[in-house]
Amino acid sequence: MPFVAQRTLQSLTRAVGIGIHSGRRVELVLRPAPEDSGIVFRRVDLAQPVEIPVRPASVCDTRMATTISAGGDPGAPKVQTIEHLLSACAGLGLDNLVVDINADEVPILDGSAASFVFLLQSAGIALQGKPKRFLRVKKTVELRRGEGKGLMWARLEPLHGYQLSFEIEFDNPAVAATGQRYTFDMGSGLYKKEIARARTFGMTKDIELMRSRGLTLGGNMDNAIVVDDYKVLNSDGLRYDDEFVKHKILDAIGDMQVAGHPLLAAYTSFKGGHALNNLLLRELLADETAYEYVSFEDERDAPRGFAELAPAW
Repeated sequence: MPFVAQRTLQSLTRAVGIGIHSGRRVELVLRPAPEDSGIVFRRVDLAQPVEIPVRPASVCDTRMATTISAGGDPGAPKVQTIEHLLSACAGLGLDNLVVDINADEVPILDGSAASFVFLLQSAGIALQGKPKRFLRVKKTVELRRGEGKGLMWARLEPLHGYQLSFEIEFDNPAVAATGQRYTFDMGSGLYKKEIARARTFGMTKDIELMRSRGLTLGGNMDNAIVVDDYKVLNSDGLRYDDEFVKHKILDAIGDMQVAGHPLLAAYTSFKGGHALNNLLLRELLADETAYEYVSFEDERDAPRGFAELAPAW
């Protein structure tokens, strides 16, 4: 039987949109990349283009979104809000990709990963000539922050597969009325159907505060769920009954993809976010006994669903 192969794009594809924080127009060009090169962003708007590889040490900011920069230096050229595109790459099993970008923020598009999934699949997924390398978690790593109402935690545990569980708790009746917990199995083949369409969300009082600080300037009801103290304000309502917690899983999939390799692990989080996700990855990688890199020379040895290509639209 064949090995589980690395994947890239068959051809290049483009996207144009606005940055949710800057409100500025951004163009992306997604290109095929060679084996073992990983996902690399290139700031092509600079006089000397700068390459920023996706890896935990490249993360320089986790407030509001996951932001990477050259060498993880906060003062270096950066790309922010990478998590939705990375989530789509993980959902389709893409390993190697060059992302040319002409601004410092990935366009928000519709606020979910669905547009990125469509773009990537339109370009076609190509199998490559080397085995895919997985990051297998060998022992449990857990981080806890805060206490009482402020408690949040995230954990990675060994699993022959990749499963993510999330629980949210917002002091908001509209959010509390929806599903608060969700578990998703990445081997199910249902990423596009169950996760990719879940949009980012914000509370009206938080959005007003962020706008006063020059953030979320490009946010609107075409690219986010907006909630006041009692209800969802979007005229078309929610895409899923539990869209809020599903978006947190979508984000977590993208944040974990920053590891540079797909995980073999069970991820669980209670009220976590980008900061805790990045700290959890760094904690894992700081202990060389907690993980190993593995490939499957026979696809029958891989977890269920990991060797198949996601069905096209």
